[in-house]
Amino acid sequence: MDGRLRGVVGTIAARVGSALLVVWATATIVFFALRVSGDPLEAVMGGPGSQAGPEAQAAAAATYGFDQPLIVQYLRQLWQVLTLQFGDSYTRKQPVVDLIAANFPSTALLATLALLLAWVLAVAGVLIAQTSRGRAGQLVRSTLHGLETIASVTPQFFLGAILILVLASGLGWFPVTGSGASALVLPVITLAVPVAGYLAHVMHGSLAEADAAPFALSARARGASEARVVLTHTLRHAALPALALSGWAYGSLLSGAVVVEALFARPGLGRLLLEAATGRDVPVVIGSVSIIALSYVVIMLVSDAIEIAVDPRLRPAPRRVQEVAL
Repeated sequence: MDGRLRGVVGTIAARVGSALLVVWATATIVFFALRVSGDPLEAVMGGPGSQAGPEAQAAAAATYGFDQPLIVQYLRQLWQVLTLQFGDSYTRKQPVVDLIAANFPSTALLATLALLLAWVLAVAGVLIAQTSRGRAGQLVRSTLHGLETIASVTPQFFLGAILILVLASGLGWFPVTGSGASALVLPVITLAVPVAGYLAHVMHGSLAEADAAPFALSARARGASEARVVLTHTLRHAALPALALSGWAYGSLLSGAVVVEALFARPGLGRLLLEAATGRDVPVVIGSVSIIALSYVVIMLVSDAIEIAVDPRLRPAPRRVQEVAL
């Protein structure tokens, strides 16, 4: 195995280890937090107003293992997470895997479209700001910098409410709810804008450094236009930190879907998670959070691969080259 392959295997092993640690910590926190918040048997029996008798409650406790010591229940829950077999929902009486499989594609589509839109908005803002010159250009850059800051700190639920009031209720351009493509527009914008502001802010900082680098000065000395310098030289360097953050951004979008799917009454993993947390449906909560954590790790691996493909300096050097260098 050469040095480059070892580097790739090491990176994958580190990510898998991180994934297992994140999933274990998440499953542990959720398990005990939901147990502290109330008795899960109550959720199984239909809520606080249930009229189930002692015999029915004892039978349900035996079925779901609530009559076992807490540590046994915890270890059984960890094993279910490790094998991706999360058991049955307490309230829906269906396998958790089936519920996740039915809802995850909608959330993944929403988060993926939001990340793509965030990148389009961030790159467009950076290009406009970088190629603007003169007094008018200064005004444009200042305006865009202000918009980036506002976008990156705007809460998603607030932005979503504004979009509903203006674009849906006021102008009637888009529906608030529905299953068609038009119903995706407002949720995608709601998720994308804060991430776009953050990515643009990161790219601006990196672009300022790349703009003063020798290769950029050399390109300008050869008569290249500012737009050509940005598109062919500096933008690739400026995009590297933002690419590194894309994995985090996708995880943020998946978790942000909890709010957006509830706000726009969309089906998805976020809405399923919110309803399960409200009903103390432990298997659904742990299953949903575990899948979100695993998705985050997979996206981080893809983000690392893209970053290495864009920047050859990040690729592990072959062993012979390392030995010669030593």
